[in-house]
Amino acid sequence: MVLTIIIALISLVALMVLHEFGHFIIAKKFGVKVEEFGIGYPPKIWAKKFGGTLYSINLIPFGAFVRILGESEKNNSSDSYSQKPFWQKSLIILGGVVSFWIVSAVIFTFIMAKGFPTQIEDADQGNLVNPKVQIIALAPESPAEVAGIKIGDTITNLKSQSSELKTDKVKAVQDFIDGNKGKQITLTIQRGKETVDISTTPRILPPEGEGPLGIALVRTAIKSYPWHIAPIEGVKTTISLTKLALEGWITAIVKLVKKEPTGVQLMGPVGIFSLFVQAGGLGYIYFLQLIAVISIFVALFNILPIPATDGGKLMFLIIEKIKGKPLSQKFTQNTELAFFSLLIILMIFITIKDVQRLF
Repeated sequence: MVLTIIIALISLVALMVLHEFGHFIIAKKFGVKVEEFGIGYPPKIWAKKFGGTLYSINLIPFGAFVRILGESEKNNSSDSYSQKPFWQKSLIILGGVVSFWIVSAVIFTFIMAKGFPTQIEDADQGNLVNPKVQIIALAPESPAEVAGIKIGDTITNLKSQSSELKTDKVKAVQDFIDGNKGKQITLTIQRGKETVDISTTPRILPPEGEGPLGIALVRTAIKSYPWHIAPIEGVKTTISLTKLALEGWITAIVKLVKKEPTGVQLMGPVGIFSLFVQAGGLGYIYFLQLIAVISIFVALFNILPIPATDGGKLMFLIIEKIKGKPLSQKFTQNTELAFFSLLIILMIFITIKDVQRLF
């Protein structure tokens, strides 16, 4: 678990570094001076100047940053951000956001070429690699959850007092459970590299929509694409998941306006690390998938038109373009500081909730 947490931390920092590199590379392309490119936050551990830019490694390892000449205050130098045209400034801002989608597409390209678990039907036959029945959802306080079954577990064997079943078909598992309502059964579970036997009793009269054990099942198998097709599928997957995320946000907002339960669960660093630990236990493909998905969600959040995000910077830039003159530096700084403070308060609240869920 310690190794997984270390890898998770390195992965998240790497995402932030690549995000800042997106700003960095576009700024350099347009001849804007990048004063510093830092990994982590000060105090500095190591620094070296090269090509007019100070590269630094810092003590606090939770992110990265770039200092671009003329971004925070006006500078009349020809290599200043503030002297560049609107379209170049916009691309410098968007470079960091786009980098998240590029990272996601690259990861999914690797996954598509290497082989990834995908949902298949019971009737699917032929050249299937490692077909299996997996648990994708658990009902709260159901027999499965109480017994210690987890999302992502693979059911390899089921046993009762009178029968035993080894199968990779969802229908067969469901029929076995239905045929043993009220009787104790033992499920052999594959959880990453670990195999465990879990005993539980299917309910005779389960709540509507939950089933006797309170689990949702899918049949999966490993699927891969040739190297020349994998990049296309990687991009398509990134686009598809971005659309799904946006649709989920829109649905949640509509429900919030209607004062209906949204079903949305906010998650902070502690919750994300918990997900990393779970994904790491399932295998590196799941771990990479999680990084790619997180990258998409961070990109979408970062492009929101709120101060303290890249989307907020772009919003201020567009307002300046419409007005025909720069906004007050004091106004933009105070607005960004206020929203940043709100984000910190929200993050603290979410972290407390994450810790409560863990214990």
